Amino acid sequence: MPYAKWSSPVEVGFGQKGSQLVQGPFDALICLMDTWPDLRGPRYVAARSLCRAALDGRKSPEEAREVFISAAKEARLQAH
Repeated sequence: MPYAKWSSPVEVGFGQKGSQLVQGPFDALICLMDTWPDLRGPRYVAARSLCRAALDGRKSPEEAREVFISAAKEARLQAH
């Protein structure tokens, strides 16, 4: 299910690095692994896990979206 999309994309701001539009669990997983700052706490770990689960069909894409937004807040990133 790598092409699953969220009902509405999440724009994540990375300060001076700009922002990234994340449209679903696959995009979120790439963002978490490639762009995320060093501040990686339990919500980051949960977001990676739920995004993988959504790609496998074990969780809904929307569940992954909520945890991804929570991880962004944990990392002090702008997410809307």
